[in-house]
Amino acid sequence: MKIISIILLIVGVVGLFLSMLMYGDIGIAAGIGSVTAILSGIGFILINKQINN
Repeated sequence: MKIISIILLIVGVVGLFLSMLMYGDIGIAAGIGSVTAILSGIGFILINKQINN
């Protein structure tokens, strides 16, 4: 699960950067998707900590 969370965080940060380079509605949609990936990555990290305890 830790690997999945790290991959989601990396994809989210890269997607957020790339969404700033896009125009119009596509940029907004990419930004929403990247924020969702970041939040999912953080959620996986928190769940992983709770499972290990």
